Amino acid sequence: MSRLPVISKKRVLATSSSSSENGQDLAPAQKKTRTDPERVKPYAASTIIGTRRPAVAAIKAPISRPVRPTGAATVAAGPSRGVLKQSIASTAPRGSNIRAAAAPTGTKAVTGGAAGTKRQGWDLKGKVTDMESKLRNYQTKVKSVSQDNEDLKSTMVKSQTRVTDLETSVAVQRSQIREYEEELQVLSGVREELDKVSSEKSSIEKQLSNLEEKYKVMETLRQSQETELHTLKMKLSVQDSTLSRLQLTLRDAEEEVRSLGETVVQQKGELHAGEMERRQLHNSIQELKGNIRVFCRVRPLTGGGLSQHLQLPATDNKTITLAKTQESHTGKTADTQKNYNFSFDRVFGPQASQKEVFEEISLLVQSALDGYNVCCFAYGQTGSGKTFTMEGAEYDEARGVIPRAVTQIFRAAEKLGAQGWEFTFTASFVEIYNETLRDLLYTGKASKRPEHEIRKSINNEVTITSLTYEKVTNEDQVLGLIMMANHNRSTAQTSQNDRSSRSHSVFQLDIEGANVGRDVKCKSTLCLVDLAGSERLLKSQSQGERFKEMTAINSSLSNLGIVITALANKDIHVPYRNSKLTYLLQGCLGGNSKTLMFVNISPEPDSFGETLNSLRFASKVNDCVIGTASANKK
Repeated sequence: MSRLPVISKKRVLATSSSSSENGQDLAPAQKKTRTDPERVKPYAASTIIGTRRPAVAAIKAPISRPVRPTGAATVAAGPSRGVLKQSIASTAPRGSNIRAAAAPTGTKAVTGGAAGTKRQGWDLKGKVTDMESKLRNYQTKVKSVSQDNEDLKSTMVKSQTRVTDLETSVAVQRSQIREYEEELQVLSGVREELDKVSSEKSSIEKQLSNLEEKYKVMETLRQSQETELHTLKMKLSVQDSTLSRLQLTLRDAEEEVRSLGETVVQQKGELHAGEMERRQLHNSIQELKGNIRVFCRVRPLTGGGLSQHLQLPATDNKTITLAKTQESHTGKTADTQKNYNFSFDRVFGPQASQKEVFEEISLLVQSALDGYNVCCFAYGQTGSGKTFTMEGAEYDEARGVIPRAVTQIFRAAEKLGAQGWEFTFTASFVEIYNETLRDLLYTGKASKRPEHEIRKSINNEVTITSLTYEKVTNEDQVLGLIMMANHNRSTAQTSQNDRSSRSHSVFQLDIEGANVGRDVKCKSTLCLVDLAGSERLLKSQSQGERFKEMTAINSSLSNLGIVITALANKDIHVPYRNSKLTYLLQGCLGGNSKTLMFVNISPEPDSFGETLNSLRFASKVNDCVIGTASANKK
């Protein structure tokens, strides 16, 4: 603690006044200070000379003097300089008020000297006495103020100590507050968890109530199930006895199954043997019918009705008569009628349906699955119904030989699959136009269409270079390829038919079969051909490009007849290479194959000449006898 310097009476008085304002202990000293001037007894009045007031000056002088001669004590400083200055500054106005109050009193003494309230100016001794009396009073007050100051110092020290304690306490309380705040945060989390636990508790209580209800229900169910279990135990005992009887029966059944298994194995062998025997018998029947067969089909008239120059006996479905009335050249005799009689393996009239026609060749198509090469082609003039016979229309009843043959092949292959046979099929569709091969399944650009050549391998298998060969697994895929080929087939306009096909179309389905369990394999080709229209040059009235087409068509058809005749005569050198058509079909026309020819004729009277030529060509083919066919086995 620092000590304050000695101050004058006036400052000590001001400090005392300030201390009295800040504390209640100094209040009696203030009252005494204010009442002391009233208790000073005035001396005799003095004479005032002039206008000056020496009495006031005499009174004020001692107040401003220092109190050292009278033994004024040194005032100790408070707790700090800042606190003391604030007390002095706050008490300064009161000191000025005291001085202001003393001035009127002195004035009153001067002006009231006649009344005897103040000493006269000449009464210096009295004034000194008064001043000494006041000085004593002031010294008493200074002592009192010093004592109060000491008390204040001790109070200040205590206050500082208390402040320090309070600051320490505040720090402690702040740390506690922080701890309380942390605890409060923790408690808030606990409160939230408590709320959650409360909600979970309520839900658990609800679940518990539900479980209790379920328990009651389950208890009731348990009782009923116990009753049922007791009943089942009784039934089980009965069933045990029944099971023992059934086990005996099962042993007998297992023995029977084993014997039946042996029978099944034996029957599978017999079935395979029966299948092979069926193939032999089927082939024998086909051989009896002839390895090359000819069917004739008459197209109905466009306007309906019957043709007069065609005669079909009602009791005989293998003959057809072509009649022509001739005029008498002399005029003496009546007109004469000339008949041309032809006999074929089967003749179909105008009313024959597509289904009826296919039923006659279905056995021949079946031979393709048995490993025999089969060829079926339609021959006739333009507009005689060749394409309708081979392809037909889109609806089921009008479907032709090609789609029906494909359907039969795949259905028969599915049935043979149950006996261990597996088949793979490869389809191709080629067109021969003006002795040029065209791929009807080609999907690329026309400008990049490749050239094709017929090649024969060492195994006498005929293939075409750069031709599209499509692997097929069902009849829908094959039918889609047939539709694509029909769209790509070349057509041109002639005087006989506005959209007549001017090319030969050849559909081939290569078949490979294998029975792994029996170690048997077979390979064959089903070839279905729609030939171009055959007519004489004078009849077709073709010119230019059409004349060239007609020449190529007639040449290839003539070579087809020559090849069939050579096969019938068993010539060593068969002229297959004279035509692209015969060169391509050599694998299906030889003695190792079965061949069927449809001769289609038009019923119109103006087609009599073409009909006669077609029937004559078909009759020559029908008279040919080709050697016995054999299956292609691996």
